[in-house]
Amino acid sequence: MSKNYMPSKGDFEKLARMKAPYQQTIDELKVKLKGIKYGCLQENGYTPIEFVVGRVKSTESMLKKAESKGVQLGAGNWIDEVEKQVKDIAGLRLVSRYIEDLREAQEILSQREDIVVEEVKDYITIPKDSGYRSIHMIVRYPTYHGAAKKEVFCEIQLRTLAMNFWATNEHELRYKYDQKLPDDMRAELRKAADSAHELDLQMDQFRREIREAHELNKQIALSNEVKLEEIFSLYVKKDYKRAQELYRHYFGEGHDFTHDPKLKMIDDLLGSRLKLMK
Repeated sequence: MSKNYMPSKGDFEKLARMKAPYQQTIDELKVKLKGIKYGCLQENGYTPIEFVVGRVKSTESMLKKAESKGVQLGAGNWIDEVEKQVKDIAGLRLVSRYIEDLREAQEILSQREDIVVEEVKDYITIPKDSGYRSIHMIVRYPTYHGAAKKEVFCEIQLRTLAMNFWATNEHELRYKYDQKLPDDMRAELRKAADSAHELDLQMDQFRREIREAHELNKQIALSNEVKLEEIFSLYVKKDYKRAQELYRHYFGEGHDFTHDPKLKMIDDLLGSRLKLMK
């Protein structure tokens, strides 16, 4: 905050009223992002969102940032200028397991009709000198505070678990050293950031292998379900001979459906009856 200006009690009250819609925006967007998370879980059994946290910038941090952007605190309609210049008064952090999940979450947010993406900074493709990696999205969100509609800006940071772990520790160290980290510590932090990124890339590779295996298993399960339905249809039509032939052709004696309760139930029904038929 400016050394030459200290907001009055009245100014602090105005700032508190000004920040209220931003807190409401945080609350609403957290609910919506959690809705995306649980919707993806129900639909796909997997979600790109691990967890979401949010905050409204403290008055001191907000005024420091406004001053760094050239706002003359205490002059004219300076509070309006603070709101125009500081785009991260409201801030959300969306954390995912994998980089690929971050990209998916970014795509989901970009396609929503209730927010407008104003700016994206990709610090994963081009990290900061410190090694910091994340995706920053500045979005515009309409909210109703009382009867009045207001569009406010919100910054959404997207990080992997590794990025978030590194950034949280780096932030605490900067606070401890009053933003003046020793050179050797900065170098070690950069190494740690690069190591965390290598871990993210390796985990992404594992994730792709898991997805490929899962997709293959789904295709196999679907194929087997179609085959069992074909045999069951013949069984219902009392074409037992053809049903037996297909059952032996498709499955022989070595199949195992214990991993899929639905297929196991159908297989138990057909197998036990068809094997008894001469």
